[in-house]
Amino acid sequence: MSAVRQSSALPSAGCDDLPVLRERGQREVFCGLTGIIWLHRKIQDAFFLIVGSRTCAHLMQSAAGVMIFAEPRFATAIIEDRDLAGLADANDELDKVVDRLLKRRPDIKLLFLVGSCPSEVIKLDLSRSAERLGRQYGPHVRILNYSGSGIETTFTQGEDNCLAAMVPELPAATPGEPGLMVVGTLADVVEDQLRRLLQGLGVPEPTFLPARNAADLPPVGPDTRFLLAQPYLAETARLLEERGAQRLAAPFPLGAEGTTRWLKAAADAFGVSPERFHEVTDRPHQRATEAVSRYRDALEGRSIFFFPDSQLEIPLARFLSEELGMRPLEVGTPYLHRGIMDPEIALLPAGTDLSEGQDVDRQLDRCRAATPDLVVCGLGLANPLEAEGIATKWSIELVFTPVQGYEQAADLANLFARPFDRRTRLEV
Repeated sequence: MSAVRQSSALPSAGCDDLPVLRERGQREVFCGLTGIIWLHRKIQDAFFLIVGSRTCAHLMQSAAGVMIFAEPRFATAIIEDRDLAGLADANDELDKVVDRLLKRRPDIKLLFLVGSCPSEVIKLDLSRSAERLGRQYGPHVRILNYSGSGIETTFTQGEDNCLAAMVPELPAATPGEPGLMVVGTLADVVEDQLRRLLQGLGVPEPTFLPARNAADLPPVGPDTRFLLAQPYLAETARLLEERGAQRLAAPFPLGAEGTTRWLKAAADAFGVSPERFHEVTDRPHQRATEAVSRYRDALEGRSIFFFPDSQLEIPLARFLSEELGMRPLEVGTPYLHRGIMDPEIALLPAGTDLSEGQDVDRQLDRCRAATPDLVVCGLGLANPLEAEGIATKWSIELVFTPVQGYEQAADLANLFARPFDRRTRLEV
């Protein structure tokens, strides 16, 4: 955590009427290790080996709710006092752990060595470890590494680092063969729905990063176009662009309108006719709009305040204001990538305050002064705010729940209606 307090208001590129308050102070946010919780469920033959402390292991067990007899696809190689004191060779110890793991789990095809705060502190070079172990166990097992350290990453950046580590491994696409890649971890049911819609539009067969199996790496090249399904993948996007791929700028597929605009970006890139686009999207758009409207009476006119946590905050604020009539007061985000977020920022209502980074004490003061009807924040802030009589929504739930696409639009709206429904029931 940083103890330095700095604040500055800067205009947002392409959206001068919404200035951005930049803060660099104490933060309240999970580290990037927590991304493993959804990544290990998505890539079905991968394994995530955290090189960290017992605190790292306890965090992951608590966050994932894994029972002691379960066989999850992640674990922690505990850095002991002997490793920290230099009495044991940490590389030798790690090699032994990996050897035992791969003998016990021959189904593993992709092994991630995930850095943590302790491994960063003792300067354990996991990139060299991955290269060394990759030569030993390849080609049956591919071994990569990335950092989930809280020193370097926040919450969802763990996924960005993981996918960025995979980009150099992607095969080269056939020159002259157009391709469409969807980038970002999605629940299987959401991936299937979006795949059917894109296939219906007649665009090139979409590929997904990450895929469900480690061997199904999508090809990439100068003729590849990619859509981000998650807003926190700036480094992955940069590396894909370095390999020649072109990012399609679009709002994110949250809600009926966001999903339609996201699909439209793909349709326009591949020359889909307006008639074909409407034929494919009109019915699901109408169903989603009608389903979302059931929650409008509960949410319309209510104010909402976002603490920075997942980088989903700006797309969520756009969805809530546009489709449910809520009033975003302050929308905080850990990092603001204007190139990625400009399509979303342009759709926010006038008067919305944007903030990047955090000085938690100052933001709490602003929150109390604004008296919002609902606050979206992390677990560490929710209980104290609830004790003050302020309704809250846990931001972590918005990452762990499938919310993208037409069919999930009503589920997303319901997540924000629940806190008010809970309060109504308690008051009866």
